[in-house]
Amino acid sequence: MNSGWTPFSYLVVNLARQIRAGEIAFSGVNSTLPMLACLLAKRAYDFHFTYVNVAGGVEPVPQKIPHSSSDPAIVAGGPAIFANEDFYDLCARGGLDLVFLGCAQVDGEGRTNVSVIGDWHNPKVRLPGGGGAAVMMPTARRVATWRTEHSPRTLVERLDFVTASGNLTTLVTPIAVFQREPARGSRLALESWNPQVTIDDLVKRTGFKFDAGAAQPTAPITARERKALASLDPLGEFAAEVHA
Repeated sequence: MNSGWTPFSYLVVNLARQIRAGEIAFSGVNSTLPMLACLLAKRAYDFHFTYVNVAGGVEPVPQKIPHSSSDPAIVAGGPAIFANEDFYDLCARGGLDLVFLGCAQVDGEGRTNVSVIGDWHNPKVRLPGGGGAAVMMPTARRVATWRTEHSPRTLVERLDFVTASGNLTTLVTPIAVFQREPARGSRLALESWNPQVTIDDLVKRTGFKFDAGAAQPTAPITARERKALASLDPLGEFAAEVHA
């Protein structure tokens, strides 16, 4: 079924759809897709929210969209610049409503790994480490993560290492959106799926078990979302880097 989604558009738009009116949203290190999602939300949605990013930008209006979410270009046009300790402090005080944090692995309990693949003492891959994830995941009101690869090696039943846990509420991949309610101790459940795949496909490609009882096909991309995405990536450079 051709729904008009590409892996890139599905990820960016469904990350943007997590932002709510009046919120303060934050995108972290190595978070190009959430950075684009926040900028898309500014252009495609009528409500106001405050966007803060790891480079220090507060409500930036960049003239050129950088490929790195830490590029100084993503600070341009904003009324203020935050130091690193400022947004950590803001989050610890409960002042960040939605934080986008990346991961290498995520499990059904909403915990993430960005530390090692394999045994801690003899890992197959040594990853960059948690950065602020261990602090921000339990203190942000909501946390969203994403994976460009939807497979049993990234969406796992058991993490190789637990880097962070806490208030992760959302997982977006190129083919699905999962949600959980941390206050109820719930697992990630399927909220919606890309109509280009089936539930059976999702089950086969997901390493953890999930409830799909309330899930629906993801609402199609709107004209405003499509226009905003095209304005952020007119040459398709970002899109070319994302594969299902």
